Amino acid sequence: MTSRRRFLAGLAAASLAPTQGWAAVGAPDYLAAALFPDGSHRLVGLLADGSILFSLILPARGHAAAAHPHRPQAVAFARRPGTFTVIIDCTTGAQTAALNAPDGRHFYGHGAFSQDGTRLFTTENDYEAGEGVIGVWETAQYTRLGEFPSGGTGPHDIRLMADGKTLVIANGGIETHPDTGRTKLNLPVMQPNLTYLDLDGSMLEQAELPPGLRQNSIRHLAVRPDGLIGFATQWQGQTIEHPPLLGLHRPGDEIRLLSAPNAYQSRLQGYAGSIAFSGDGASVAITCPRGNALHQFRVEDGQLIGAFELDDVCGLGTGGDGFVYTTGTGAVGTLGATVKTSARQDCQWDNHLIPVGRPA
Repeated sequence: MTSRRRFLAGLAAASLAPTQGWAAVGAPDYLAAALFPDGSHRLVGLLADGSILFSLILPARGHAAAAHPHRPQAVAFARRPGTFTVIIDCTTGAQTAALNAPDGRHFYGHGAFSQDGTRLFTTENDYEAGEGVIGVWETAQYTRLGEFPSGGTGPHDIRLMADGKTLVIANGGIETHPDTGRTKLNLPVMQPNLTYLDLDGSMLEQAELPPGLRQNSIRHLAVRPDGLIGFATQWQGQTIEHPPLLGLHRPGDEIRLLSAPNAYQSRLQGYAGSIAFSGDGASVAITCPRGNALHQFRVEDGQLIGAFELDDVCGLGTGGDGFVYTTGTGAVGTLGATVKTSARQDCQWDNHLIPVGRPA
């Protein structure tokens, strides 16, 4: 592991190269991975109305992506337990860099840039130790600066909070090893948590679920500008149980769990795929592809606003005052006052819909 002195020196040296912004590629609203009819896995730049601006071929199946805050660069992450991450210049479609997980590590499919764009943080598995780490990469040449502990096992999603100084990590609590593929090795003793870290890896805070929900793996995150965190979970316990799959947390407070009435909750098969806050911040929603459902809740009191049936819905992003969603059947749609399909593309959208910051 890189020494702390060398690590901090690398942070100080990292800098942005002058380039054109996202406007050069039409300023996509979202990035999404997809499977196309020719068998290719691609990273796609999408507008909110479902129009495709570009589709770039990936080495294998992608999971999520990250958009550089200034440069028209997309980072496409392999699905766990993949070891590739590719950097794509979205103005040309060319791959400009490839990050390979160091020996003894694999990626978890998510990452986040620092506010100034000089660093990329990746969720990774130190699989021999059974512990999570956050890899740190400078973005001028995309070389590795070092790593620090994630604060738990199985770090999946990671987001930068609005203060630009804090990382929040969804430690799912599930131990895996590439020798056993996607097999979950520690379900009886798993301990998921939300961990808040400074950008140098210093621990700021942790929040855990109640003991009876320790098998509710925290997987995906949404961040409201005022610091409220939303998280989506995937239940690893008995299938006869139907626990909450959505939580809210504000640093310094207790976790608040939201759940639909049992008639709706029991259809979800314990699995939430993506989460997002509405554009006005008043509601939060999760997608549940195994239950073909999108559930929307009011943030203020946690009440269910609507339970919508959508075939194989999973990708979800903030859009307008409401949401934009994608499905495995190729649909792109919106949820505002009503649910509406905007477009249907000839592809299978993967798990996530990643917003791209609008250029200044």
